[in-house]
Amino acid sequence: MLTLLHDAFRIVTSFTNGLGASGYRTMQQVTGAEKSKTVSRMFGRIAKRYDLGNRVISLGRDQSWRRKAVAKLSPTAHDRLLDIGAGTGDLSLLMAHTAQSVTALDFSHPMVVIGQAKAAKAGMNKKVAFVTGDALHLPFPDQTFDGIATAFTVRNLAKMEQGFAEMRRVLKPGGRLVCLEFTNPRSRFVRFFYRPYLHYILPILGGLLTGDGAAYRYLARSITAFPSAQSLAESIRAAGFPTVEWTTLNLGTVAIHSARRESPPSIARAAA
Repeated sequence: MLTLLHDAFRIVTSFTNGLGASGYRTMQQVTGAEKSKTVSRMFGRIAKRYDLGNRVISLGRDQSWRRKAVAKLSPTAHDRLLDIGAGTGDLSLLMAHTAQSVTALDFSHPMVVIGQAKAAKAGMNKKVAFVTGDALHLPFPDQTFDGIATAFTVRNLAKMEQGFAEMRRVLKPGGRLVCLEFTNPRSRFVRFFYRPYLHYILPILGGLLTGDGAAYRYLARSITAFPSAQSLAESIRAAGFPTVEWTTLNLGTVAIHSARRESPPSIARAAA
């Protein structure tokens, strides 16, 4: 109990200085490649209790959001799918129930190791292949996958536009993209309650669960700074996905965007 109280005190008092509870700079102070390394190390530190943190801070709803994202993707038994920012593999395992195969890519190796163990325990290790890699430089040939899903990842990319361009590159023509991500609610009433939760309660709760309150302060800041659902749709279109649809969940705090890579136009042949 004394240790828990000490951790809580350390997490609360860390709000008063410019460093996180683990002593790294705020994300506003880092950009580009340095941001990627910083975020990767952060996820590595919380990997062992990442799933627990997700369940508690989402009030147990994060898996239902993932199931809705998989439903939007509509995988078939012949599909080869890619999960970008797979983390510990929750989304990958849901997709693997239907798809032929799933490649689960994440830039945090500790997350990948835990994901591999979860897949083996679920009997899915032959259908789900985990890869440590960079979403901005996907280690796959052009037009490899029938569908791509990404959950709570694009906020963490140093160059979001490059990330979407890479997704388009490795998708087959006609391939589907689904992006599940936090967003800022449009309702002023919801924002009135959501912002205090996000910036004050969430970091303390996440810190108690994982021992790293700074990771959850980063989460809060990244959500606040993230583009609106409409702006995100425009970024996806700009990457070469002409039709983008989205829906919001959880009082407008979560969004699912879906898009499709255009198929090559059919060539009409004139009758002889």
